[in-house]
Amino acid sequence: MNYLAHLYFAKDNSHSVVGNLMGDFMKGVNIVSLPEATANGIHTHRMIDKFTDNHHLVRQLKPLLSDKRRRFAGLISDVAFDHFLAKHWQRFHHLSLEQFCQQVYLHLQNYPHPLPGRMPHVVRSMINDDWLGGYHDMALTGRAIDSMSKRIRFKNTLAGAIEEVELHYQQFEHNFLAFFPELCRHVNQKNKEQ
Repeated sequence: MNYLAHLYFAKDNSHSVVGNLMGDFMKGVNIVSLPEATANGIHTHRMIDKFTDNHHLVRQLKPLLSDKRRRFAGLISDVAFDHFLAKHWQRFHHLSLEQFCQQVYLHLQNYPHPLPGRMPHVVRSMINDDWLGGYHDMALTGRAIDSMSKRIRFKNTLAGAIEEVELHYQQFEHNFLAFFPELCRHVNQKNKEQ
């Protein structure tokens, strides 16, 4: 799952919101030195990634992609699933997507500790350009994938992958709608166990 889905599972406080986002920015971060609530958010992020990467409904999407993009299937489905979460937001959350985004942005701005590496730049851009709210738009979702392709340190064919998601749009949407409730149950169960 990508940014929107990870933040969906954060608790309503700045430590949890930052921790659930920080899971993608861990280079050089000593998790033991972080506040407990932030570290718990990172653990939730990792648990979500593990569950998602190994789920049969997510793996079923890989063969739909062309040979040149199949190796990036995980990244592509993560971002595509954020689009479907935005599209079907009211099925899963009591706040509107706009209200949720504003709440998350406030929590990110109010986090009382320094953010690691390039995370401050990403957070500023996320807030200024409303990345989370933009996932409802396929063109903006495609730009998110294209942006990822630029950050990969080797020559790659990830850019333009949104065309393949659009080609198999109904299958991606179907798998998301079957998968996401399972992920919600898994996260809720893990939270009860802790």
